[in-house]
Amino acid sequence: MRLRTLGRSGLRVSELCLGAMTFGTKGWGCDEKTSLDLIHRFLDAGGNFIDTADLYADGRSEEICGKALSERRREVVVATKCTMPTGRGANDRGSSRKHIREACEASLRRLKIECIDLYQVHAEDLATPLEETLMALDELVRAGKVLYLGCSNYRAYRIAQAVTWCDAQSLYRFVALQPQYNLLVRNIEREHFAACRDLGLGILPWSPLAAGMLTGKIRRDSRPADARLGQREMPFYKDYFTDRAFAIVDVLKECARSLETEPAALAIAWQLAKPEITSVIIGARTAAQLDANLASTEVVIPAEILARLDEVSAPPPEYPGSFIAWIQRGLDPAERR
Repeated sequence: MRLRTLGRSGLRVSELCLGAMTFGTKGWGCDEKTSLDLIHRFLDAGGNFIDTADLYADGRSEEICGKALSERRREVVVATKCTMPTGRGANDRGSSRKHIREACEASLRRLKIECIDLYQVHAEDLATPLEETLMALDELVRAGKVLYLGCSNYRAYRIAQAVTWCDAQSLYRFVALQPQYNLLVRNIEREHFAACRDLGLGILPWSPLAAGMLTGKIRRDSRPADARLGQREMPFYKDYFTDRAFAIVDVLKECARSLETEPAALAIAWQLAKPEITSVIIGARTAAQLDANLASTEVVIPAEILARLDEVSAPPPEYPGSFIAWIQRGLDPAERR
């Protein structure tokens, strides 16, 4: 598995990151033994990057990761997240200095490590001043509890605000963004790609298989009960079970057959072909699912297949980007000939 540098840092991470959201999760997740087996299988395959969060399975995911890493800590870049609710108290959530400090300490205890390699804000907290969040994160790095910082589910302009303010104040700043991104949801290409490229953030997409849609196994007439798509109704799933989505999946399956690979492997390989992407966060509940995702690193996509996938899944034009593109065409001398 190839290694890539994470944003404007010296941290080297594998091109696939093992997402731990399923570990210890009842219903659609996997038990502790299976989770431990998956972690070791991923590491043995050459991966060195694991992503979890204090929210996942009410902390059980972090505990499982900590148990797996007890003898392999130096091999692994450990990433976790804070911000989401972890209790009923008024300060058991959000990005305040109080919650960030307490959440970090709790994650360190569950993971049984002295320092978190990549600590990420799980989502924007509009109730907390951005400066308070950034200073709290900087304090964690200076205290030796965290090495690198990242954010997840942030708007592009807020990332720009955060990074430029940290640079001006000589604070440690974000080096990574973890957003939703896949063949069905490509919204971040509009502004986040350019922002992260210019500001030095590596991109770590979550949901690369769109809750199972891009495996090609979900049919138009049914939602399998054991898939995440069938388990939960979330706002960010609204683009998954649609006519447009199935049209994209049809092309994906056809392209995968022509390359003699599986749709899941091709969907992940399509992301890995994007220069803005550092590492794709994969999830698995079984060894077979993990192996199917790992196969993506061996897929070589011809230019014509890449162009076809780009075309069929292109996000619809949106203002002001579409207006700017139209104006730019008028300003281009080649277009006026």
